[in-house]
Amino acid sequence: MLQKLKTHIQDNLSFLNGKKLLLAVSGGIDSMVLVDLFSKLDFEIALAHCNFQLRGSESDGDEDFVKVISEKLKVKSFIKKFDTNTYSEINKLSIQQSARVLRYDWFEEIQTIEGFDYLLTAHHLDDSLETFLINFTRGTGIEGLTGIPVVNGKIVRPLLIFSRDEIEKYATDNSILWREDASNSSDKYFRNKIRHHVIPVLKELNPSLLESFQQTTINLKQTKELAQETIEAKWKEIATVSEDSTMFSIEKIKALKNCDAYLYSWLQPYGFTAWKDISDLLNAQSGKQILSDNYRLIKDRDKLILISKEINNNEEFIIQETDTSINFPLNLSFCNLSYISTPTNTSIFVDYDKLKFPLILRKWKEGDYFYPSGMKGKKKVSKYFKDEKFSLVDKENTWILCSQDAIIWIVNHRADERFIANSKSKNILNITLK
Repeated sequence: MLQKLKTHIQDNLSFLNGKKLLLAVSGGIDSMVLVDLFSKLDFEIALAHCNFQLRGSESDGDEDFVKVISEKLKVKSFIKKFDTNTYSEINKLSIQQSARVLRYDWFEEIQTIEGFDYLLTAHHLDDSLETFLINFTRGTGIEGLTGIPVVNGKIVRPLLIFSRDEIEKYATDNSILWREDASNSSDKYFRNKIRHHVIPVLKELNPSLLESFQQTTINLKQTKELAQETIEAKWKEIATVSEDSTMFSIEKIKALKNCDAYLYSWLQPYGFTAWKDISDLLNAQSGKQILSDNYRLIKDRDKLILISKEINNNEEFIIQETDTSINFPLNLSFCNLSYISTPTNTSIFVDYDKLKFPLILRKWKEGDYFYPSGMKGKKKVSKYFKDEKFSLVDKENTWILCSQDAIIWIVNHRADERFIANSKSKNILNITLK
């Protein structure tokens, strides 16, 4: 097994050589075999153990055991106790979900602070098969049927080439000590039911089940790569990416075969899961939107717009009379002149004497109105936006420059007739968006 792992690292995981490795260690047989193997392979390692305090004295015994092993091997260990039950209640997560979040967040923290290059876990081939069956049972796409990845960012699972039987034999042959987790024998958890009752039947039907599963995952991963190439190619055809948003042509989306599958692949990384709602959004009324934790997907006429959820329409920025420029949230310059040039969307000339300082730069509000340059009478800003076919995102990204409550300029779009300098203006202020 040691030689097989050496070859595996040489052929597939050579990037681990010379790196600083953090090993996730529960104290169970899998993680203790991981520790034994890597301690014999001349890697710089340290151990990280989570005490989730779920099994009373047994959990504390696991912690003490890992401490003893680290002292015996003369490697550093990191130990942390978690109040998993409280975390689960506060965040409304299952115990298993809570433990996963807590441990991986902590592992990442250690990696960052202590400078570890990679985190190694002891997942093996049977674990990957269990994950496949769990995902298959609950319903999933091709992503969920490719098993556990060997490499996922800074997380590496070098034992995925080994079966549980191989690990148990290695532990016995090498007199490796480990702690038995009593919960592993319980059918309380879904994974354990799969492990104890489903997989044994499948292995009875096919004694070469693990080998067949390995080949199946290889085939599925290759299919996934082919699909990903097509997904990325269609993204380039349909998505228009700007600094603060991504727009999708609805007409082009609808022209795709299996357009729901494309939408799933494009939007899943942004946290969207309500797939029927997203599909319905294609035919929804303009302005309707769907939210994920951090993003919004908005229907705007003939397109979908993906944008960050973070907006603050109440923020105001003060411009003093002495300011000659500002560089946040916009880059504006203010210059006193004795003449008037032709105004543009990005440069206007106003009558300085009509201004009341400080000026205010803000987002639009319901009820705002202004007197559009070149027109008689006033107009609601919302009506101006509608006439100019502003999208919801355009409206949210538009800034308005005001003198007290009066609008001077819808920045980069239209000035207010009341403030525009003319031949009678004695003092002229040029305001320019850079």
